[in-house]
Amino acid sequence: SGPIQPEVRAMDSIDPLASSIGKARAGGVTTVNIMPGSGHLMSGQTVYLKNVDARTVEEMAYRDAAGALLGGMKMANGTNPMGRSGFPGTRAKSASLVREVFTEAKAYCAGDRKKRELSKDALCEVLSGERLVHFHTHRADDIMTVLRLKKEFGFDVLIQHGTETYKVAAELAAAGVPVSNITLDAPGGK
Repeated sequence: SGPIQPEVRAMDSIDPLASSIGKARAGGVTTVNIMPGSGHLMSGQTVYLKNVDARTVEEMAYRDAAGALLGGMKMANGTNPMGRSGFPGTRAKSASLVREVFTEAKAYCAGDRKKRELSKDALCEVLSGERLVHFHTHRADDIMTVLRLKKEFGFDVLIQHGTETYKVAAELAAAGVPVSNITLDAPGGK
């Protein structure tokens, strides 16, 4: 499917009765952030779950004070989103597509929302700070693009992977952006 799909919900593809969930629980995993897709500029809504013995995702979900399920928004830039048919072929075009969708969402969020648009509803949650962006990125220049997007649109972000975060550590610190860093990658990795 397309490179930008914020309306996709990871929770719709989770089988709480799958043996892998029980194996993770037996191995000591207590909390998970399940994300949709890989390699999309915006692959959709993540969901935060307690790894408890349950029959439904709803029984496992972390919830806010109003009872809504908690989760983030999975995004990526750099090499992965550029390698697929129908996806942007350059880093600059990738960033411009993300800017375009956030610009449209800002207008939608500020309007009366007479016609519901699921993709923009999810982006309103990102723009209001209700949904954290889990941004998968590696290279320093791509990380700087993330910081520009954060500054331009005001969303909260966590850098995932961040192989070259050490090259822009001062900029990340100044922006108050946390990093979930992978210091060891598989052979042939990023």
